Amino acid sequence: MQLQTPDGTRLHVEELGAGAPLLMLSGGPGCVNYLRPVAELFPGHHCLLPDPRGVGQSGGKAQDIAGEIDDLEAIRQQLGLERWAVLGHSWGADLGLIYALERPERVARLVCFAGTGIQNDRDWKAAYEAGKHLEADFEVEYSPEVHASLLGAYRRYIKQPDLLVRLARLSVPVTFLHMQNDIRPNWFVRQLAELLPRGEYVELPGAAHNAWLTHAPELGVVLNRLLGEG
Repeated sequence: MQLQTPDGTRLHVEELGAGAPLLMLSGGPGCVNYLRPVAELFPGHHCLLPDPRGVGQSGGKAQDIAGEIDDLEAIRQQLGLERWAVLGHSWGADLGLIYALERPERVARLVCFAGTGIQNDRDWKAAYEAGKHLEADFEVEYSPEVHASLLGAYRRYIKQPDLLVRLARLSVPVTFLHMQNDIRPNWFVRQLAELLPRGEYVELPGAAHNAWLTHAPELGVVLNRLLGEG
């Protein structure tokens, strides 16, 4: 379906299933929403998969984090939803955490699936780069302009002096679901799980970053347990 933001930009949102609403945010940043195979693990949910502004079938141009949050709110409002659960993968997990922080009253619960946490750590980056060749190939359409704009905005956002204090007060239940064989180090999401008052850390054995490619049944079991059956 196509929805329109207050400034007239059309956003493409794929819908799957029926039941409790679940917003699904893909990574990148700036990738088309590639989470349909994960959404298919949720037959009891109404899964909503938006393409970010300027990407795929969505109109508009690259913007910042505040603009992304506004677009998510425009989608929620046009669908007439008071609240929804949120599942974000990779950078989408980090965007989901920011969304929960900025609009906690709109997020019933959040699952940060294979995210990186709120950080720009050189040791983390070095570990990621050293293991990058081990990651299975996963090609997805993306916009370099949107990627650069959102990544820069994210790095500015995480430098806010009160960010950790705000996270320590976040009332939304948040699960950090890490893949055991993800080349992305887990220490930042484990720290966040300890910091957040309703945070938890869960690990999926044997799985890598794009777990649905190799561990779809196991991923479906754990995600349905975390999010309920709709």
